Amino acid sequence: MDKSTFYYWRKKYGGMEKQELKRLKDLEAENLKLKQMYADVSLDNKMLKDILSKKF
Repeated sequence: MDKSTFYYWRKKYGGMEKQELKRLKDLEAENLKLKQMYADVSLDNKMLKDILSKKF
């Protein structure tokens, strides 16, 4: 294991308990899903605007 990786991990998670770590992982996963949902909706919105601008 690389030293810099260990110190980064310790700095990020050092003072947390097991329950807090689990909550953080859950929030990170939820955040990832929300970002993907936003990207999908933004793409749909752009496509609809393009279609509407071409018809009129």
